[in-house]
Formats: sequence, structure tokens, C-alpha cells
Amino acid sequence: MDESVPQEGEEQYEEDDPIALLFSGEEQYGKYLDLYANHNTYNNLKNIGKRLGYLQYLDVLLAAQSTTVHSELPKECRLQRDYELYITALHAYLMSFTRRAQPLVDVESQQREAETIFSKQWEAGEIEGWNDIKQEKPTENGESIWCAACQKAYSKQTVYDAHLSSKKHIKATAKQASSDQPPSNPNGPSPHTPVENGHPQQPAKNKHRTAALLTHLTTKLLASLAPVINETKSNVERRFSLTAREREQELLEQSKPKVAPAPTNASGEGAEEEEEEERIYNPLKLPLGWDGKPIPYWLYKLHGLGVEYRCEICSDHVYMGRKNFDRHFQESRHAFGMRALGLPNTKHFHEITRIEDALALAEKLKREGRNEIFEQETMEELEDEEGNVYNRKTYEDLKKQGLI
Repeated sequence: MDESVPQEGEEQYEEDDPIALLFSGEEQYGKYLDLYANHNTYNNLKNIGKRLGYLQYLDVLLAAQSTTVHSELPKECRLQRDYELYITALHAYLMSFTRRAQPLVDVESQQREAETIFSKQWEAGEIEGWNDIKQEKPTENGESIWCAACQKAYSKQTVYDAHLSSKKHIKATAKQASSDQPPSNPNGPSPHTPVENGHPQQPAKNKHRTAALLTHLTTKLLASLAPVINETKSNVERRFSLTAREREQELLEQSKPKVAPAPTNASGEGAEEEEEEERIYNPLKLPLGWDGKPIPYWLYKLHGLGVEYRCEICSDHVYMGRKNFDRHFQESRHAFGMRALGLPNTKHFHEITRIEDALALAEKLKREGRNEIFEQETMEELEDEEGNVYNRKTYEDLKKQGLI
């Protein structure tokens, strides 16, 4: 027996789609971005201020089309090490998504060009907002107090005096006394004071270059992925409006394997199979709603649409439900049947569906007197412009007198 044929009782495993393995469930084959992890990291940054929801976070990323991404963050936040780790992870994810979702786009060359432009602007000093905060804060009387033991500058005398009794300063003083090296920079400029042609200037300039470069490159990636971010935002808003049951149903539909369409041949068998698949499953023969699908069964029972009402005057036409049956007495089909019998379609014949009963009622009205048949002018009601209702005789009399 062929080993490739599965035996009874053996489990049959479906092969995984290699393309589906490239994307997460949230990305849906590259249609949307999965930025939930980056959003959490963003909200955990120090000195961020107000935390943003996921939709607000997507709006912040969309702002990269007109300005540098995260320019809304305070400088105290962007100069932290946590921000550099966050922007590195965001840039890595966007690069990975672009390679997977847009394989024909040469994103590497675009990033190299953006990096070259950034390097020129950085050397020319055109990129602002990445200078150390301590450099921008003026010290008291324009000078700072330098502690050679702690290798640290203090802006105020009171702060300097308070730190002299700290354990850290005492330990640093003992370590300096046991060392043969002279204290660095005892009377010279502090490391926080920029020097035009000295060494302190260069490390302060390049300290945050990596974070600035990644921010610049991420801005270029977000600008190119703006349509995908918009689609992601629309999808998130749609999912927020769904109930828990609707979300579960959507996940079940997405988890079902897609059936490959059957190839069509010259005889048209494939087209017939497609038509059969498109047929709506309606075993209870429920009426169709406005969307072309059967209405719910509870609505079907509520309106009594399962009860048949037959009208002999309308050529034995069957009406489903009491509402449709009551409405048909004022419709053209029933009026045509009454004219064919030579009878007026008045309220006296309402609920009369058999021809024999309609003719017998007409004879009875004639025997009782001419008032019922020939006093239609009092039975017919008319309405004036103000909405007042009169019978025909009263309406014509008031109109002749010019009162209406």
C-alpha cells in the first residue's frame, strides 16, 4: 500500500502558508502595521508627559509627512537612553515591514541617501534640538563650581556645599588622595562648557548623533508608509466599533483556510460551481432583506410572515403576513379585480377576499337602500391646506363659499 495515502484514524495536517508565516495576525499579509509593542514602549518613556492612546499614537506617526517624527516630545525625553532604544526598535520594525510587504521597493538605497543628507546637515549644524540640556542652562554669575574629586560641576554654591558631606564625595576624595595622577581640569573649563578648539566640544556634539540619525531615517520610512498607517488607523477604528461576538466571528473567518478556486474548462463547469457557491443558504425560505440576505427568524415570526392570506379577487394571489394582507386592499391589483367585478373599492369591501362574498355584500347594500352605494360623497374624505379633514359634500360647500 502506498505510504503517501493517509490511513483511517490518522491525522491530516495542512501545510502552512509560507507567505502567512512572514506576517503576524495583526498585519494581515502586509495590509496593516502592528505597532502595539512600540506604542507601549513610547508610553513608558521618561519625561513623556501625557500618555497617548493607540489611535493618537498613529496620528503622531502620520505627522512625519510634514515634520520630524516625535518633535512633539520634550528635549529631556529625546536625549534619554530609553528614547534611543525606542527609536532603534521602531526603525528596525519599519525596515522589516517594508522589506516583507513591499519587496520591490529598494528601501536600503533610500535609507543610504537619507543618511548621506543627514550627515551633511549634521556637520553643518543645521539639525537642531540635540544639544545637551546642561550646555544650554546658564550657571549662576555665568560660572559653575567644579568639584575635581567628583568630576562634576555645580551651578550653585549651596548645592556644592551640601554635596561635600555626601558619601560619594568622601569616597571620591579618598580615591583621589591615593592616586598619583593630578586632578583633571582643576582650574580649566568644565566638561559642560563648550570649547571652540578643544576636546570637550566634540563628544558633546556626537553624543546624541545616533538617536538623531535614527529619528531622521524613521521619518523617511513613515512618510513612505503613510497610506499603510491610514489603513491601519481605519481598521483599528472599525474593530473598536465591533462587539465581542463580532470580533470572535471575524477571527474565526480569518483562521479558516482559503479554498483555491476550481479551474474552469470549456464546458463551463467551473462557472456553474461558482454560481452554486454564490447561492444563499436559505432552507426556511425566509424573505430577503435590503442587503439581499434572509431576514432573522425572530423577525420573521414577529411579523407573522409565515401565515398565508389568499385573495380570490386578486386571482388567488397569496400574501404572506397580516401587514402585507391589509395593505393590498389599497393596491392596484385588488382595485383592478374590484373594477372587473363592477364593484367600487370602498371600505365596505375591506377584508372581503372571495368573489361570491363581494357580490352578495353589494346586493345587500342595494337592498338596504341607496345611501350605502350612492352616498359616496359623504364617505369620501378630503383634506384642506391646513390639514383639516372633511367629507366631499362639506368640502365642496365650504370651497364654494370661499372659506377654504
